[in-house]
Parts: sequence; structure tokens; C-alpha cells
Amino acid sequence: MTMLEAVDLAKTYTGGDGGLIPVLDGVNLRVARGEMVAIVGASGTGKSTLLHLLGALDRPTRGTVSIAGERIEDRPDDELSVLRNRRVGFVFQFHHLLREFSALENVMMPLRIAGWELQRARGRADELLSRVGLAGRMTHRPSELSGGEQQRTAVARALAIDPAVLLADEPSGNLDHANSSRLHDLFVELSRDLEIAMVVVTHNRSLALRADRALLLEDGRLTDTGVREVLA
Repeated sequence: MTMLEAVDLAKTYTGGDGGLIPVLDGVNLRVARGEMVAIVGASGTGKSTLLHLLGALDRPTRGTVSIAGERIEDRPDDELSVLRNRRVGFVFQFHHLLREFSALENVMMPLRIAGWELQRARGRADELLSRVGLAGRMTHRPSELSGGEQQRTAVARALAIDPAVLLADEPSGNLDHANSSRLHDLFVELSRDLEIAMVVVTHNRSLALRADRALLLEDGRLTDTGVREVLA
């Protein structure tokens, strides 16, 4: 079942001189339930822009995006916010954890915002932190966690609402080799076991090769021609 689909997606910005700057031009992508897709490409090719469009953080100049069968491009901002908060989980290079709160409280935050009762939210956060290997670190604040632990907390937070789609932008970009490897294992496990449709933007060749598909973003479009051979 397709959980994320982009058709003829384009994005053009207006430069300071008033000229048009095309970033994406005709991107097509379909991601199934339980599939992990890696997107690679040179810096400045629009990978993060694409992720923002897929996750309804920005609107395309042209084309359509559907999340779990729901088209999003024509929705008003308030409806788009509700859909995004219920259907999409985000993991960024910088974890963006709230420093004054514990790991448990950080994971509970989106659930409380969504109206979950306190004990139910606590139970869900406890379950997810245990799932990512942080059962013994739940009461620690971000400053008391290692970089890898902070990022795994961010992954647990992204999973809190049980999203249909997980989008990750350079998730291991700030981690050492050991923590990167552990995070990559976690992504593969979550994609398979929780059947989440996952799109990961990465410069990490190891992570890209572990995805079900690796796609290259170049000249505003996605291609899979020869990508794995180049990465291997």
C-alpha cells in the first residue's frame, strides 16, 4: 500500500534580484508501507526542500503530494497542520530536544499537545524510549545524554503519534561511526517492524545502501539509475 506519493513535484523560489530559481522540477516518488527510501545527492540540490514538501512543511509550486491517501496541496493551513501532526514524524540532523525537559517529557510533548491524558502519554513515551534502547535514561535531560542518545530520543518523539510516514534529514550527520551504525540499525528495524513509510535524506553511504531503494536527486529530479553502484 502506498503511504507517500509525489507527482510532478516542482519548487521555484524568487531570488533577491527578482529572478526565478528552480530547485525541483518534476519529482515523482512513491513509498510503500514498510519501505525505506534513501535520497542522496550533492549539497544544494534540493534534498531538504523535497523533504519539506513531502512533509507538508512547505507548499509546491507545481504538483501533488498525498500522505496515506490524502492529498495535501490544496488544504488550508490549519487542516494541513492537523494532518502533518497526525500522519508525519520528523527527525532532523539537530535533534531539537527541549533542554529543560527529560527524555520522557520530550517524547510525551507531542502526545500532550494532541490531547492525550497524562498517564496514557507517559506509558506511550516509556514504551518508545525502551524500544530505542533508552529504558534506563528516561529521566535524563538532553545535556545528560550522549549525542546518539539524544538522537534516539528524537526518533522516539517522532514515533509518538504513530505516524504513517517518517521523514529524516541527515539523521546521523552529527554522530560518530558507532552511534551512526546504531541509529541506522534502528531505522531499518523500525521500517520493517512498525511498517512505516520512511524517506531518509543522507550523505552517509552506509545508511543509503541499507535502504530498500536509493535515489539520486540531480537537476531537480529523482533517478535510481546506477545509484547503488556508485555508493557501493
